[in-house]
Amino acid sequence: MSQRFKSKVVIVTGGATGMGLAVAERVAAEGGTALIASRRKDVGEVAVASITAKGGQAAYVPTDVTVEADMERLVAVAVEEHGGLHGAFNNAGGMNAFGPISQVETEAWHADISQSLTSVFFGLKHQIPAIAASGGGSIVNNASNLGMVGMGTVAPYVAAKHGVVGLTKAAALETAEQGVRVNAVLPGGVDTPLFGATTGATAEGREMVKGLHPLGRIARPEEIAATVCHLLSDEASFITGAAMSIDGGFTAQ
Repeated sequence: MSQRFKSKVVIVTGGATGMGLAVAERVAAEGGTALIASRRKDVGEVAVASITAKGGQAAYVPTDVTVEADMERLVAVAVEEHGGLHGAFNNAGGMNAFGPISQVETEAWHADISQSLTSVFFGLKHQIPAIAASGGGSIVNNASNLGMVGMGTVAPYVAAKHGVVGLTKAAALETAEQGVRVNAVLPGGVDTPLFGATTGATAEGREMVKGLHPLGRIARPEEIAATVCHLLSDEASFITGAAMSIDGGFTAQ
């Protein structure tokens, strides 16, 4: 396997499961150090143990991405304990509000915006200066295919993910001369614990989501990780400000 991330330190929020874990595993397998940020110590430590058992470098950093002080501390750990920061995958997010807009509780709206948009802002705010000071690098934000199109009954999540796309483009323009690239990925349905707990909780729901994708299935986390790691690596050195769909044709319809 290549050593694209040799001597590089990469933050992965929501890195203990699903797409985040797949990215952390690949970063570590290709010579980098993956800093797994998660609220859950149990799954975070299991993820680190799995990576290190295979000879990779990883560390767990307890982090609530909705708390700016936690995100600032996460970057400080990268710099002070691991020698710098060269990349980040702002992946953590979630759905809290379901149903028509007229029935969405205000608290649920704020929870979706905080978890899926404000968290990315906190990440960028503290990651950009650290990556620039480390000689440059790349940030990838997880925006979801619902950052490009609409869907009823999950409006707060859709709004948050559209916001991530806009924030990504603005950040990319601000940081281009600093050697920091900022891109977004827009996955469709992915076989993750979050998917299983929401839309994929029933066989009917899972089949419905599969049918929305022209390829007729949902993605494996490793398929998303392949594109994320390409964008994080120097192979994508001329890509910034992009919002890249990885959705089995969902948004091409």
